[in-house]
Amino acid sequence: MLNGSGIRIFTGTSHPQLAAIICRRLGIHVARAEVMQSGIGETNVRIAESVREDDVYIINTGCGAINTALMELCIMIHACKIASAKRITAVVPLFPYARQDKKDKSRAPITAKLVANMLQKSGCDHVITMDLHASQIQGFFDVPLYAEPSLILYIRSNFDLSNLVIVSPDAGGAKRATSMADRLGVDFALFHKERKKANEVSRMVLVGQVKGKVGILVDDMADTCGTLCLAAHHLAEAGIEKVFAMVTHGILSGNALEAVENSALDKLIVTNTLPQEENQKRCKKIEVIDIGPVLGEVIRRSHYGESISKLFNEVPY
Repeated sequence: MLNGSGIRIFTGTSHPQLAAIICRRLGIHVARAEVMQSGIGETNVRIAESVREDDVYIINTGCGAINTALMELCIMIHACKIASAKRITAVVPLFPYARQDKKDKSRAPITAKLVANMLQKSGCDHVITMDLHASQIQGFFDVPLYAEPSLILYIRSNFDLSNLVIVSPDAGGAKRATSMADRLGVDFALFHKERKKANEVSRMVLVGQVKGKVGILVDDMADTCGTLCLAAHHLAEAGIEKVFAMVTHGILSGNALEAVENSALDKLIVTNTLPQEENQKRCKKIEVIDIGPVLGEVIRRSHYGESISKLFNEVPY
């Protein structure tokens, strides 16, 4: 709990529910700010209370109208900066443009680097985020950046580890999946994807033993859910008993909800880095893990200068 003095938490329009959860965890109110759109689409921001010499946290995530959310964040950072805030931290659970993190073809932009520069030039001192799509994005910042999977405790509380296997849906997520499997002391398997062309998987080859076990597919984000649903289908064919999917960011665009509902997945478990209320109403297989308390504790420790890494090391792995 915080006494509220010296700290202000603001929110944009992308995920005010998460800001409310974090503030309840900290025992303070969401600071007042007016965020409006003009007739031609410009974002207008007014910070409605003093932030002079305060430790300011601005919560906005990369969902919905993502460009609008990003501009809101930059403008709010700038507004607090020129209002003499002592320190400004952007809390961005889903980092915008995180998948555009490398130059994968000629004349392609590295947009994640551009977004990092925008935040810094706006006056941001720190960034708190969750499960970056690629860890190299941390190198785009001159400020600390914190990421944490936050799913292991849920697995320990809800699954029998003696019959569990962690599965990566592709080779790119192998490091994340093996790390979780090692901490849990369970088996690991992965899929190797062969593509005929971009965004079209021609074949998935399973590496590892899954027959008769309960499998958990783990990934950082679920967008169209095509890879997860296809992997679940192949796992079912390989004789797995039950198959779940756990992802940090449930983007769930296009026909993703319908695909999940009709897939071999028993459940898709996501966190609330993005709003999930409507998705849960439309798909009964979706379950949500609340990461608000984790982010709230990170903010509290950041404010008081306590160790962030120690927080995650204290989780009983």
